[in-house]
Amino acid sequence: MSYITRLIHKIKNIYYRSRFKKFGRKSMLINPKYIMGGENIEIGNRVVIRDFAWLGALPLTGAADCRLVIGDGCVIGHFNELFATNSVIIEDNVLTADRVYISDNLHGYEDVSIPVVKQSIKQIGTVRIGEGSWLGAGVCVIGASVGKHCVVGANAVVTKDIPDYSVAVGIPARVVKRYDFELNAWRKTNAEGVFLND
Repeated sequence: MSYITRLIHKIKNIYYRSRFKKFGRKSMLINPKYIMGGENIEIGNRVVIRDFAWLGALPLTGAADCRLVIGDGCVIGHFNELFATNSVIIEDNVLTADRVYISDNLHGYEDVSIPVVKQSIKQIGTVRIGEGSWLGAGVCVIGASVGKHCVVGANAVVTKDIPDYSVAVGIPARVVKRYDFELNAWRKTNAEGVFLND
């Protein structure tokens, strides 16, 4: 990294420290697309957020506390959209590929006489992405949590919690493997996460 590039990052970091609730040491937010509610966003140390990210934390559903937290050592891919109306917490050392969407809310659509865009936003849960997990390209996590050291396959849609040490794929996402600590190996499971006889 050249001297000029390092200087630019230092200047940006000073600016981001004034804009966010927390902006950690040696973190880089590269060319964000939108930032909304920066006062409710905490970014840890040594975080890299790649180009064109959308970061938002606004209490649009009336939550008393609204927060988006990105833990230490996370790498957030290009075009990621992270939006909290209550709580989205990404724990340490999480890796996301490009075009990942993580949110704890969605638009209401129940009243068919009103366009969806004019209906209120619904709080559907809180979100926690466990430490050391990896979300593949195009993953959507909506109002559910992913355990620690999980892998979520490309284009999966997570609407129910995924337990620790799991591999999940599909729409809606389902567990297809879990780590077996007795055998020290990843093993296939059925839809309920029970190990299959290999």
